[in-house]
Amino acid sequence: MRWSEVCSRYPSRFVLVEALKAISSNRMRTIEEMTVVEEYDNPVLAWAGYKRHRKENPERELYVFHTSKQEIEVIEGYFKAIYRA
Repeated sequence: MRWSEVCSRYPSRFVLVEALKAISSNRMRTIEEMTVVEEYDNPVLAWAGYKRHRKENPERELYVFHTSKQEIEVIEGYFKAIYRA
C-alpha cells in the first residue's frame, strides 16, 4: 500500500507501518510500499506499540506516522555503539 492509500483508509490516525519496499538515497529513506500493522488515537500508545513490535521482531522496518501528513519523510541516522570489555 502507498502512503496516500494509508491516509485515505485511516484518516486522522497514528499508524504503525512496516516498510515492505524502501530505498535509500542521500540519507533519505523512501518507503514505496508499506502495510499498516496497527492504528491508534494516541501517540503515546502508538510509540508503546512500536516498542513492543520492535522488541518482538527487531528485523522489521517499522515507523509511526500521523495520517494528517501528506508526505512522510524518513532521515537516516547512523548509530555509534560503545562497547565495554
